[in-house]
Amino acid sequence: MAEPAHTRTGKYRLVATEEAFATEEQFEGYRRLQKSLWNDPDLELWKIVFEKVHTIRDRCLDLDRERLEIMDANGVDMHVLSLTSPGVQQFDADTAMALAADANDQLAEAVKRHPTRFAGLASFAPQDPAGAAKEIDRAINKLGLHGLIVNSHTNGEYLDQHKFWPIFEAAVACNAAVYIHPRNPPAVVAEFLRAEVNLWNAIWGFQQETGLHAMRLIVSGIFDEFPKLKIVLGHMGEALPYWRYRMNFMYRVASGIYNTSGTGRPPLKRQPSEYLQDNFLITTSGMNDHAVLKYCDEVLGADNIMYAIDYPWQGTEEAVQFINSAPLPAASMEKITHLNAERFFHIGTAAAATGDK
Repeated sequence: MAEPAHTRTGKYRLVATEEAFATEEQFEGYRRLQKSLWNDPDLELWKIVFEKVHTIRDRCLDLDRERLEIMDANGVDMHVLSLTSPGVQQFDADTAMALAADANDQLAEAVKRHPTRFAGLASFAPQDPAGAAKEIDRAINKLGLHGLIVNSHTNGEYLDQHKFWPIFEAAVACNAAVYIHPRNPPAVVAEFLRAEVNLWNAIWGFQQETGLHAMRLIVSGIFDEFPKLKIVLGHMGEALPYWRYRMNFMYRVASGIYNTSGTGRPPLKRQPSEYLQDNFLITTSGMNDHAVLKYCDEVLGADNIMYAIDYPWQGTEEAVQFINSAPLPAASMEKITHLNAERFFHIGTAAAATGDK
């Protein structure tokens, strides 16, 4: 059965690049973990969602009805779907690998059902780097998915550690960008954000955690090893664009200390901000702020920014109004709203989606 035609209603073609989905198997796994004695902030967040925020739960699971209706009502042409945070990263390695493969299969089927409306970022289990590399190859080259998603740390470990580098080797081999999505910091850190101040989750904890992960990658030298690697950060870059000057200055100040402190990591070949410029893209997810968009356009350029909504965690209507009224030139907006996503996630162009010649 052919997919129903979609008529564009907005100012630009809108490809939203950080749009969450979930599987029943993933949620059942979270429920099982919640019955254990493990005290984890991400499990606590999902307990709240399961008990009190049913709309989020239901919209993550829906790939055929309300999601498409909301997209149509607001002029959103495509969702780039990814397994909602923290994905499979709370489970043991065997369970995580099985859940990731199943989620990728389900995602590929959804893309087949709605090829002009959905693209997909594949999940993998960092708990087993070699297994993750195999799943990356399968998901991109066999299932035809469009990029990769990882939810920051895994059991308090970050991907700059050398044991995880097979993941990046596979990503580069598949020409697949890696979206680093937020999750809560490890429990020992998250406790400082929860106690008395309630700064965990997206108000502060998410961006602190994901920005740290990105900076660890930059100073690790991984982009000297894999110069073609592309990392995507949501939420206007998790604050890194703001710190461009200071990351360079303080890296130079501290470089002598690093070189004599036995870290085992060679000095970078370039300034930290150059890797941010050349190896990262950022998205607008959850940051409907014209002043911030203008700043990021000025310091990174429109070639490095992609539109996103952060559905269903944030509202579609506001995010669409924000981007359609953005005070940037039309040529820049075309890049941000869809051209960059089409290029870096290897998805159908506007002409292909509409049947234009």
